[in-house]
Amino acid sequence: MAMGKRKKHNQQILFVAAAKLPQSAAHPFYAKLNEVLAAWKFDEFVEGLCAKFYEEKIGRPSLEPGKYFRLLLIGYFEGIDSERGIAWRCSDSLSLRAFVGYQLDEISTEHSTISRTRRLIDLETHREVFQWVLKVLADYDLVSGKTVGIDATTLEANAAMRSIVRKDTKQNYQEFLTDLAKASGVETPTREDLAKVDRKRKNKGSNDDWENPHDPDAKITKMKDGRTHLAHKAEHAVDMESGAVLGVTLQGADKGDTTTIMATILTTTENLRELADDRRTQDKIAENFMEEAVADKGYHSNQMMMDLSAMNIRSYVAEPERGRRDWTDKPQERDAVYANRRRIRGARGKRLMRQRGELIERSLAHNYETGAMRRTHLRRHENIAKRLLVHVGGFNLTLVMRKLTGCGKPRRLQGRSASILDLILTIWNAVLTLAASCKVIMIQDPVWPRTRSAA
Repeated sequence: MAMGKRKKHNQQILFVAAAKLPQSAAHPFYAKLNEVLAAWKFDEFVEGLCAKFYEEKIGRPSLEPGKYFRLLLIGYFEGIDSERGIAWRCSDSLSLRAFVGYQLDEISTEHSTISRTRRLIDLETHREVFQWVLKVLADYDLVSGKTVGIDATTLEANAAMRSIVRKDTKQNYQEFLTDLAKASGVETPTREDLAKVDRKRKNKGSNDDWENPHDPDAKITKMKDGRTHLAHKAEHAVDMESGAVLGVTLQGADKGDTTTIMATILTTTENLRELADDRRTQDKIAENFMEEAVADKGYHSNQMMMDLSAMNIRSYVAEPERGRRDWTDKPQERDAVYANRRRIRGARGKRLMRQRGELIERSLAHNYETGAMRRTHLRRHENIAKRLLVHVGGFNLTLVMRKLTGCGKPRRLQGRSASILDLILTIWNAVLTLAASCKVIMIQDPVWPRTRSAA
């Protein structure tokens, strides 16, 4: 093959046919996804929801609701964490431009317009869009709702620990330590003196005393890797049959699992009630939805077992090792704990514990690791929750796409084309090897074909 040379001066093409424009391997995925959205009249639905947030004639041209929500879906499918990155990626890809709905001669939306539209549309509307996605899943028999698994993870906040201030005096950390050193008798404390004073203090990072002025909702917490950061807590409720996320809540990272689970259960129950009241999906979900709850040992407590029993929810919550316990004057707590223990030790309980690690952890990994939402670029729970609801809705749509096309994300199409090419090359190499071996045999024994036929 001769080596080509890159031209230093290229003559621009005056006219080009739209059908001849190059398209990536992701284009068929987004085209099919648009077909699914169009079948359920997604644009008409969101335009009806968002009409109250727009003026009829006054103001600059707006970002259409259908385009806005598609742009946020791109954040999940392409693994982009920020709205600025979404805008850049969309302006650079013909496939994404076609998915969102931009014409070839139309300028794509800037990130500031995406942010402005997010602030314009309220949280309840984003929640209704999430419920709409659940209805699409129910139409494809991907929602049961009978057995729900619950787990949570931390999201790193868009706020730095060095920016925290005292809630009472509004002093930053450096000023606070300086005052402590001076009170202990050091008139001009050095950095070593401040470190010594700080080392002796207890509860130095208490959320009761400190906050970040730019994001008061972010709480000081220890991440899973052992680092201390300002963070938020995202909690998922997952269908234990299909793996669909039935509800997602965003709460303070300093709250324990037994404190946040009730909000997630109530949110999930509301979402499933919305599906049960819709004539299109009422026959698709279980009549006794939200009947069973599955969780790890972080959610186990006497009060929690009693609360779930009072709500007629059968609990399958892993129990931590607490040794021999005294149940004197606690008959209700004892009965609730023993009933949960009996269930998790049964065959069904053990199977649900295995599925919990598969289905729930999978949703967390897809949304926050490959989905790039482990670190937030927004501040305050309302803004983050808006992005999170649509982001997790994108994860749910992957279940529909996987059922229809076998691929949950557009990148799988690229890998599939590469695997098909590898298979073709492998077969071709095998044919060449076989042909070469036959040629060698014929050269060594010219009468070989005749001998075989005679035999």
